[in-house]
Amino acid sequence: MHLWLIPSIYLVASIVSGLTIPRLEHLYPANLDFQISATSAQALLSAVASGMMAMTGVIFAMAFVTVQFGAIAYSPRLVLWISRDRTMFHSLGMFAGTFTFSLFALAWVDRGRTGNVPAVTSVIVAISMIISLLLFSVLIQRLGNLQISNVLALIGDNGRKTIDEMFPRGIGEAPHARPEADPDVTSAGARIITYLGTPKAICNINSGVLRQLAEQAGCLIVVTCSVGDTLVLGIPILRLYGPSDHISEGSLLRAFDLQIERTFENDPKYALRLLVDIGIKALSPAINDPTTAVQTIDQLEDLLKRMEQRSLNVGEIRDATGKLRVLIPVPSWKDYVILAFEEISHYGADSIQVMRRLRSALNGLLNASADNHVQSVLRAFMTRLDISIDRSFGDPDEKLRAKQGDRQGL
Repeated sequence: MHLWLIPSIYLVASIVSGLTIPRLEHLYPANLDFQISATSAQALLSAVASGMMAMTGVIFAMAFVTVQFGAIAYSPRLVLWISRDRTMFHSLGMFAGTFTFSLFALAWVDRGRTGNVPAVTSVIVAISMIISLLLFSVLIQRLGNLQISNVLALIGDNGRKTIDEMFPRGIGEAPHARPEADPDVTSAGARIITYLGTPKAICNINSGVLRQLAEQAGCLIVVTCSVGDTLVLGIPILRLYGPSDHISEGSLLRAFDLQIERTFENDPKYALRLLVDIGIKALSPAINDPTTAVQTIDQLEDLLKRMEQRSLNVGEIRDATGKLRVLIPVPSWKDYVILAFEEISHYGADSIQVMRRLRSALNGLLNASADNHVQSVLRAFMTRLDISIDRSFGDPDEKLRAKQGDRQGL
């Protein structure tokens, strides 16, 4: 659901309620009397309505400051994620709904010069105002999420959730299947599907839809782009081996969820990417904050340790007989390690604190895994780290300190 539908629903509900509840109360008066004069009720309802408009303006200001701060201090890719906070949209809808309903309630006070005050309607306004104040308090509390430790924890939590949902438990990487190894499909050639739209990122690939189409046609569908890639005009996205002429391009493309921005869904690389962005921005000469980079490595190490315990080869989709039907490219363990540590080690090459924390993370990953392939990738990266340290530090004592692991950096 589009997030702007949330305040729209609140507004429509308040208009419908404002048109019906006071009218019903007028036709069937309740036995409630708060001993409030019509003048006092009008003043109270007017104050509530004007206050809600002021709070709505505060919400827009908070949203602007939050988005700007997140983009400047952390990463531009965090802007869309922060701006999608549903609490902010629910608050905006509640404030606008309370404002609208208060105006309708105000119209029924002293209606026909009778001096009557709609009691039930006034109670609803009071309850709405209390809920609005509670939501405002929650929004103020949410400003604490802009602290670096909270931002890193939120990104890490989303990454851990994605890992748990995507990867089954298992050690090591199974060999990836290759369609060229199947004589039944290579003899039939390949049907290529290209992308013809505007640039968009792949946020999810529905492998179940592709498997069903492949089973019905008796073919193999090979996806040539992975989740997180940006599609541009003319790029091949699918190769179909075997009989597939009756499968329409529209049915195939419906398996792809395309958005203007990447999301955490089925994309563990996105959490790593955001953490690395924050880390390398902290290491820029304008900010020069290696401690923040060390904090990002804490989250990166945890995510990689969880991947060590999972089977990463989830791109092979087979039917009930075990025949390969869909092949989706997925990152390897080496890809994840390079994404997590390559840029931080480059931009933090002259920081003893960052080098020591990186070595500690690599040692922790080595000790946590017994898989030979995982260990070989980590040892190769550790060798590259030593070369970088030798190149960046001229003093022998500094080299020695930089090559020692330290979970706090220094």
